Amino acid sequence: MAMMRLRREDPRVVGAFRLHRRLGAGGMGVVYLGADKRGQRVALKVIRPELAEDQEFRSRFAREVSAARRIRGGCTARLVAADLEAERPWFATQYVPGPSLHDKVAEHGVLPAAEVASIGAALAEGLVAVHEAGVVHRDLKPSNILLSPKGPRIIDFGIAWATGASTLTHVGTAVGSPGFLAPEQVRGAAVTPATDVFAFGATLAYAATADSPFGQGSSEVMLYRVVHEEPDLGGVPDALAPLVYACLAKDPETRPSTVQLSERLAEIAAREARGIGAPALPHGEIPKAAGPRPERPVGRRAEEYAQQRTERRSAPGVAATGSGRRGAARPQGGGSATDGGRAAGRTPGPRTPARRGPARGTAPGRATQGRTAADRPASGGPRTPARTAGGRPSRPAGLRLMRQRLFVFVFVTLIAAVCIAALQGCHRF
Repeated sequence: MAMMRLRREDPRVVGAFRLHRRLGAGGMGVVYLGADKRGQRVALKVIRPELAEDQEFRSRFAREVSAARRIRGGCTARLVAADLEAERPWFATQYVPGPSLHDKVAEHGVLPAAEVASIGAALAEGLVAVHEAGVVHRDLKPSNILLSPKGPRIIDFGIAWATGASTLTHVGTAVGSPGFLAPEQVRGAAVTPATDVFAFGATLAYAATADSPFGQGSSEVMLYRVVHEEPDLGGVPDALAPLVYACLAKDPETRPSTVQLSERLAEIAAREARGIGAPALPHGEIPKAAGPRPERPVGRRAEEYAQQRTERRSAPGVAATGSGRRGAARPQGGGSATDGGRAAGRTPGPRTPARRGPARGTAPGRATQGRTAADRPASGGPRTPARTAGGRPSRPAGLRLMRQRLFVFVFVTLIAAVCIAALQGCHRF
């Protein structure tokens, strides 16, 4: 996190904390790096002087402190101290070292799919704790996510909404950051945990593309796109695109829950780290992998979107590969792509390796020792291991090797014992 020197107008001491640096400034106040007498570092937020007399802003500030106190777990910066009755109200939270997600992407470029999924899984788990406390953040965005060595942390609950509290907004007035606001926020409707899920999806898209899924422009243009246009996920990795698209659904009821997001993203992160593409899910479930994707899907919900991608992979002439990308279908058993591999009487199907050579323990001339072409299964069909005359499967190669090694060990041991006995007999004479 970038630090700046204190300015002339900045305070030097607030409460029990001495201020050292500026960490940043927002619409409500300035954030400082401070420390108490024991050396504990904190991020201390002080409301702006011109807003200290505004009762609405004081109410918002008090609501931020109340929200921070209600949330448990390591997903947010822990509240250390606060003074809501001061001339300039302030509160201090545990200092979180590390850049924001916005700064990291701006400095180092887009993140790989595995890292995006890993950060997303931790954030989704953090949102579970936030929502269980009855709080909706309402301004989740890359600059409000700090990447600490112990995992991402959510900060700045300045416009958070708690259950039973007034929204402090008028109908049609949006409070938050354009491009990361949910459609219901733009319309002035009630916010729910699904509101944070929409912002969560936009945040993942930013981490993967370094841009909002609704592009750039004035606030009015951005808000219009959020409500009326579909997101552009052209640069989002295939493994993440359907899940992000589900988060950005216009209807809050169709968005996945934070618990589902945490589970799915953890699976995707593990698979991407191993270089394995995530498999497609049956229709009706939250997708966790993607095949060929239109850059700007229009008029489809997430389930229809994932179903169409699955149908594309299974259509004739398209091979369903692990990465989900298109390719020419490969005929099995030497057939052509047009006849589906049925040329020369061959039927495509799964193959298992058949054991070669005569089975142990069978008499010469038995069917298992020299089968004809008619006895063998058709090319491309399932094969079973060779069987002995008694109908039992032949011994696996591993078992035979173990028995050979045991025989060699016993033989060598006996030879050594005979040699030792012979030497001892020579010494006696």
